[in-house]
Amino acid sequence: GEGLGNLPKVVLTSSHGSEAELYLYGGCVTSWKVGSKDLLFVRPDAVFNGQKPISGGIPHCFPQFGPGPMQQHGFARNSDWSIVDSDNVDGSPVITLELKDSPYSRAMWDYSFQALYKITLDKNSLSTELKITNTDKKPFSFTTALHTYFSAAVSGASVKGLKGCKTFNKDPDSKNPIEGTEERDIVTYPGFVDCVYLGAANELYLDNGLGDII
Repeated sequence: GEGLGNLPKVVLTSSHGSEAELYLYGGCVTSWKVGSKDLLFVRPDAVFNGQKPISGGIPHCFPQFGPGPMQQHGFARNSDWSIVDSDNVDGSPVITLELKDSPYSRAMWDYSFQALYKITLDKNSLSTELKITNTDKKPFSFTTALHTYFSAAVSGASVKGLKGCKTFNKDPDSKNPIEGTEERDIVTYPGFVDCVYLGAANELYLDNGLGDII
C-alpha cells in the first residue's frame, strides 16, 4: 500500500496478532508490534520523501558502516528495494526484498552484487537475514549492519550478555577510543555512552525499560 510521503509500504500481519511495517525505500522495517506496543522507534524528525534515509526502525548499512570513502553508511538505506518472494508459514508472514547494483550505486561502489533481505514475523519475534552475493567477476569487501532503533526509556534500559567482551570506549574522544573489557553482567546507561563491543554473543538481552525484554 501507500505509506508516509506516498512511499510504497508493506504491512505484515501474523495470525498470532503481531504486526510489522516496512518501506521498500531503504528496505526499512519501521514498525514491529507485539500486541499494541511498538518495539521499534522512528525519530520524530524522520523524513519520508524518498530523498533522505528513514531515521528509525531498522535501516541498512551497506556496503559501508559509518564514515568512509562513500556517503555515511553506504547506499542501501536510500535505494529502492523490490519484493522477490513472499509466503505465509503457519500464520507467520515471510517476505524477501532484493537490491541490485545500479548506476547510482556504481557511481560510489563499482561492483555488481545482489542483496537479499528476508524478514519473518512470528508471534513474539521478528527475524531479519541479510545475504550478500558477489555477482561480479572481481572480488570485493564490504561492511554491513542492520542499525536497529529500539523504543526504550534510557533511565531503565539495560543490556545483558556483554560481560567479558573487549570494548572500545569512544567517549570522550571518538578518534582515540579507550580499550577495555566489560566487567558488568548488566550494562546500564546512567549518562551518555558511545562504546563498541567486540566478539559479542549471538544472543543479547535488551530490557527496554518499558516492561519488555527483547
